[in-house]
Amino acid sequence: MSRLFTVGLILSWYSSNIGVLLLNKFLLSNYEFRYPIFLTLCHMLACSMFSYMAIAWLKVAPLQGIRSRLQLMKISALGVIFCLSVVGGNISLRFLPVSFNQAVGATTPFFTAVFAYLMTRKRESWVTYATLVPVVTGVIIASGGEPLFHLFGFIMCIGATAARALKSVLQGILLSSEGEKLNSMNLLMYMAPVAVIFLLPAALFMEEGVVGITIALARDDWKFLLYLIFNSALAYFVNLTNFLVTKHTSPLTLQVLGNAKGAVAVVISILIFRNPVSVTGMFGYSLTVVGVILYNEAKKRSV
Repeated sequence: MSRLFTVGLILSWYSSNIGVLLLNKFLLSNYEFRYPIFLTLCHMLACSMFSYMAIAWLKVAPLQGIRSRLQLMKISALGVIFCLSVVGGNISLRFLPVSFNQAVGATTPFFTAVFAYLMTRKRESWVTYATLVPVVTGVIIASGGEPLFHLFGFIMCIGATAARALKSVLQGILLSSEGEKLNSMNLLMYMAPVAVIFLLPAALFMEEGVVGITIALARDDWKFLLYLIFNSALAYFVNLTNFLVTKHTSPLTLQVLGNAKGAVAVVISILIFRNPVSVTGMFGYSLTVVGVILYNEAKKRSV
């Protein structure tokens, strides 16, 4: 029974991760809803509401309180970076196919190693650094072979990937003491409202008239509203299943699953969106994935 539950969790994690990515692309490109900041705001509103319900009512994780103003400031800083990474990723999906978006996103270990060295002077073994060569080389090759390459979308995707890595490094630094450590569910519960406060004025000023346009779209096509609500709920479900898979398996299992998830997302997105792919692009992405797997192995052995 427990094995069946674990398999169900893993399938839910895969479905929610890939589902939110494909739905984001569908809404931003195919549905012509060109408002990535507002879309991210919807995601963060859902995360704020559902994370509180999951912890306070369903007791998915024990409630951890904020102990000081300094801790709140640290969480707020992480919330803003978290929000920028999601916005950047959603903006990039307006201009880039999911397959190329995933190839660039796979370079997260490279940025993590760079920020870890710059901010903590933490050095990895030469083998670990060597594994980052195929990670970066693969993306360079994939960029050159991408038929739908878009410079602004690429810059946004790189920025989102770097922000994601910066958040993970900063989280290790800022919330390092035992009294300040928070599990991922509690951290999300505190970060999401910060992101909402940050995103609300940004969406209203930078995406003028977005609320009226969204209401008009919902009136014209009820399916659009259904997609938007389901997409926002999925954004929270990604975090919930991430937490539960780690809790019921191990961080290593999640790492292995994550390596395969990108490849699965690429195949499914190509089948759904029919975006053109080149042999050069697929070779570049494959090289990046191999590099990420080698990097994870090198990190595991150096611990």
